Amino acid sequence: MTPRTFSTRRVTSETTVTLTLNLDGTGRSTIQTGLPFYDHMLSALVRHARLDLDLTCTGDLHIDDHHTVEDVALTLGEALAAALGERRGVRRFGSAYAPLDEALARAVIDLSGRPWAEVDLGLRREHLGTVACENLGHALRSLAIAAKMTLHVDVLRGENDHHRAEAAFKAVALALRQAVALDGHADVPSTKGVLA
Repeated sequence: MTPRTFSTRRVTSETTVTLTLNLDGTGRSTIQTGLPFYDHMLSALVRHARLDLDLTCTGDLHIDDHHTVEDVALTLGEALAAALGERRGVRRFGSAYAPLDEALARAVIDLSGRPWAEVDLGLRREHLGTVACENLGHALRSLAIAAKMTLHVDVLRGENDHHRAEAAFKAVALALRQAVALDGHADVPSTKGVLA
């Protein structure tokens, strides 16, 4: 089997992101974005998707968290798309529910090659740690667009915003784990013959 890995470096006037991604990992990660709560969400995503990820980002956090959150998600999505290649032999679809105490989230993924995201986290706080809550949904949308996948995420219930956000990232992880899994076939799982 060809290794499904990708390394990249994205440099802009706002951020510098360096990462190495392995789709067939064990859930190991080293993540440093300068935003501890975001690191926590990304670590949960990697752990439960069973990816391996080394990621560092130096961003303009003196302005706010937006550029760092967005550029990390875009770079991770681009790496995911590159590591998938033609998406040959993958299951393509994944769906999962993830609870965290009183919170319950649902995620559905199609590695369709057609970027689309519907994300409803229903967060009520302004921030979780130093991350604006609006940017957590934006991170998932940016990931989906850059990875060229369809993603639907809904938090179905929950009182605690930390629990709601973490359940959402874990549900995405579990759905992604299913979708990127190899199914033993060598074809592209599409009637079109292409998923790019």
